[in-house]
Amino acid sequence: MKLLHICLILALLQQHSKAKRLLEMDVAGRASIEGRIVGGQAAEIGYAKYQVSLQPVLGYHNCGGAILNEQWIITAGHCVVTFPPEFIVVVTGTNRYAEPGGVYYAEEVHVHCMYDKPYMHNDIALVKVSKNITFDELTQPIALPVGPVREGAEIVLTGWGSEVPNGNANENLQKISFGFVKLDECLAIFNQTSSMGVGHICTFSKEGEGSCHGDSGGPLVSNGYLVGVVNWGRPCAKGFPDVQANVYYYLDWVRNVISGNAKCTT
Repeated sequence: MKLLHICLILALLQQHSKAKRLLEMDVAGRASIEGRIVGGQAAEIGYAKYQVSLQPVLGYHNCGGAILNEQWIITAGHCVVTFPPEFIVVVTGTNRYAEPGGVYYAEEVHVHCMYDKPYMHNDIALVKVSKNITFDELTQPIALPVGPVREGAEIVLTGWGSEVPNGNANENLQKISFGFVKLDECLAIFNQTSSMGVGHICTFSKEGEGSCHGDSGGPLVSNGYLVGVVNWGRPCAKGFPDVQANVYYYLDWVRNVISGNAKCTT
């Protein structure tokens, strides 16, 4: 039984390693995906107390996420859609994902019922852990937004993502600041792609700075509120905006799932 468990984990890792959806356009104009902080700097200890690492095997970083309360983690749908709960480990309270402050195991996984319908939309999920998360000086929840992101907002991303496509995760938590790009401007940059809509927000710094593999599902925070969850973008930091799930847009869904009603509302 133990050998079967290990084999299943290895199979899942092969098909979902270092998740990040990186968008490139094929000849038909449809987005093709690979997996996803380039140009950032090391975060100070305790800088992002809400940050978690989602790991299929303890010590193997796959995606980021954020603590919403004692039991719930928010992340990207593509980070968990192929993993049953028993293969999701949540690491908290650390800047080094391989040196956990706390370790928790998933009890429930709720991927948005309209995930990837249409393609690249509704890429958001909630993970409930099997025991309450212990809050301390390095582990705290992040507040949900009270309004939409405004033009001029500074948005901070944290994560362990690689610095090159398909690279290894960064051992130390990184941080980077972005500006907000209005949806109509972002759509124009991406040639009106159908992979983007009102459930997304776009962020941009400059060429050479952005998210990459392993940042998926990670938190984007502005003024102490969680405004985005890393979704997709052009392969790492190539001068295009990164596209994130718009947490404010999904507030009703998040609250319903946490309250025990998983019915989709958006």
